[in-house]
Amino acid sequence: MTLTTGLPVGPAARRSAELEQQLALDPGRFRVLTGDRPTGALHLGHYFGTLHNRVRLQDLGVDVFVLIADYQVLTDRDVAERLTEHVEGLLLDYLAIGIDPARTTVFNHSAVPALNQLLLPFLSLVSVAELGRNPTVKDEIAHSRQSAVSGLMYTYPVHQAADILFCKGNLVPVGQDQLPHLEVTRTVARRFNERYGDVFPEPDALLSAAPLLLGTDATKMSKSRGNSIALGADADETARLIKGATTDAERHITYDPGLRPGVSSLVLLAALCLGRDPYEVAEEIGNSGAAGLKRTVTEAVNAAMAPIRARRAELAQDMGYVRDVLRAGNERANAVAEATLQEVREAMGMFS
Repeated sequence: MTLTTGLPVGPAARRSAELEQQLALDPGRFRVLTGDRPTGALHLGHYFGTLHNRVRLQDLGVDVFVLIADYQVLTDRDVAERLTEHVEGLLLDYLAIGIDPARTTVFNHSAVPALNQLLLPFLSLVSVAELGRNPTVKDEIAHSRQSAVSGLMYTYPVHQAADILFCKGNLVPVGQDQLPHLEVTRTVARRFNERYGDVFPEPDALLSAAPLLLGTDATKMSKSRGNSIALGADADETARLIKGATTDAERHITYDPGLRPGVSSLVLLAALCLGRDPYEVAEEIGNSGAAGLKRTVTEAVNAAMAPIRARRAELAQDMGYVRDVLRAGNERANAVAEATLQEVREAMGMFS
């Protein structure tokens, strides 16, 4: 994805490379905040884009907090009406892909009041004009399909600052398109510290090198577009979706994302599942055409996802355990948030 915000991507990328080296040497000095809005089933794009990286960081020994941002779907009535279903679906996906609740804290917005209370002092540190200029907010508004924009949607970047800073997160895995959001968090932290004393770190971006997987229609993969393969899909559904995927008329299969986006995305998906180079995968398929490509992709996806799907199905038989994971995560997040809020009150000279 091309960044058009004017932020210096070069320095951010160099800093991210330095951070990767530091992670390898001393993972315990980092606390990561990441998460998802519960708007529907997570898909293969999420898995290779962000979920796999969360497990990697967890396994390195980083203190990882994963947020289910249920308050941020209140702007979408259709989603809000199925909120419990979507939250539990996220929990199943997290646990199935390897998130370990003994090492990673999974929690949701609505269960951590102290986190959300930080939104009030943080809003005093950011101007309306600054919020209006944020390109990510503009994009959210453009795609909201709503006649009027709610105050909640407008303040997403500041709410995200509260998400990150409540636990004093100092590292946030993001794509380049999310750098403006993180810059708001850094601004809030800096201005709070300048006004009230040092309380918060200015978190760094850990830029994602996530591969760009397109949807089955060769456009951006999205839950709302119905062009994705859900983590919870079974083998038959996966085969059906891949069979209907967009390719092109050229029989010889090559990996050329610029000229052959649909074909190349399928090749990349197979390569990711196989742990191989996409150029090599394309060369092996060669003149087998779209049918051979789709057969290779289907077999690769179903083989790679089989243990995850089996684990997810097993977990779904014990939803009591799954809900207990969230309750335990919420307890820890509440303790951290209360401590941070108390520190904020003391720094601001407020009674508590």
